[in-house]
Amino acid sequence: MIAFDPLLNQGEWDWKTLLIIVLKVLGVFVIALVSTILVIWFERKVVAGMHNRLGPNKAGPFGILQTLADGMKLMFKEGFWPAQADKGVFLIAPFLSFIPAFLIWSVIPLGGDFTDGHDGTVTWLGKVTRVQLIDPPIGILVVLALSGIAVYGVMLAGWSSGSKYPLLGAVRATAQMISYEAALGLSLAAVLLFSGTLSTSGIVAGQGELLDWNLVATGFVPFVIFLIAMTAELNRPPFDLVEAEQELVAGFNTEYASFHFALFYVAEFMNLVSMSAVITTLFLGGTQPLRIGSFDLFGWAGAWGGTFWLLLKVLGFLYLYVWIRATLPRPRYDQLMDLGWKLLIPVALGWFLVLAALQLGRDQDWNLAVVVIVALGALFAAYAVFTAALGVARKNRDATGAAY
Repeated sequence: MIAFDPLLNQGEWDWKTLLIIVLKVLGVFVIALVSTILVIWFERKVVAGMHNRLGPNKAGPFGILQTLADGMKLMFKEGFWPAQADKGVFLIAPFLSFIPAFLIWSVIPLGGDFTDGHDGTVTWLGKVTRVQLIDPPIGILVVLALSGIAVYGVMLAGWSSGSKYPLLGAVRATAQMISYEAALGLSLAAVLLFSGTLSTSGIVAGQGELLDWNLVATGFVPFVIFLIAMTAELNRPPFDLVEAEQELVAGFNTEYASFHFALFYVAEFMNLVSMSAVITTLFLGGTQPLRIGSFDLFGWAGAWGGTFWLLLKVLGFLYLYVWIRATLPRPRYDQLMDLGWKLLIPVALGWFLVLAALQLGRDQDWNLAVVVIVALGALFAAYAVFTAALGVARKNRDATGAAY
């Protein structure tokens, strides 16, 4: 219990302890919902601007209440399910996508002072705690586990619908998420190699300066791989082949309507915000400030300055994802699989081995120049063998007339 929150290691529980716990739970709930509502509006407005359109502009100032209007409409629509559907699984599946998206927020540090050796704790009502619901020693594994559970929501939704298009979307989703989970995990391993901890607050604490950010420390490559793999994991464009409307009507959620469709819709955007916070925590220092000399843009806010920095970094990622959605075309499904298995996984594994060799070289006081030369030579040799194997496979496919 100590590791989950310092609050739980301060003697007997009293009303202050219970009040802080309740406020933190409500805070995470409100942040997750409000951020999702706002990001839906944000995406529609930004994409509209890129398309030279107005976007939402009727419900509230600048159309900011449009998401609430859409949500109310869906809440009052009639719910139904196909006659061939497995009703129990059909109704449960949306919650398997929605609940994990919510729970990811529980392990993300949302504030606190991690600068200059501080541990990120704050004092509320005379009690020491974190601006984080829980801080388990395996926090980042909790994120991976929850993202894996979300796969079942999509898979079961398509399977239980009793319809061919949703089933095809579910099969695509299963293969896509499993494929990119491997690249995601290997890029994450590079972060853990330098952080030395699975705790999300520990990962943030280890990124005090810009050069200590895992974006720089791991050599940028794991960050790029994690970003691409996360896009595929979230079924975001251009990797949204599980619901490609030109091919599958609406994919795995074709047969869903009203409240249950709204759960899938909200889960998609909630995952977008929560995973943007996760990648910020892993690679961009989380709540750590980006200082210019001794100047901190949000230094005036004290312990809450970290919250503003986290918000600013997450907004940057959200804009990037909206920009990608409005810009890039959707690839073929075989191209998507090739990107994951033939490029991202080998590169992530090779780069991790190089980083591990460098880390071992530092620990053993080896000549790092020799380590780098040997590691890069091994990588080029592996690349040559891998490329030759792909060439042989391509010739065999051409000889048999196979399409892929």
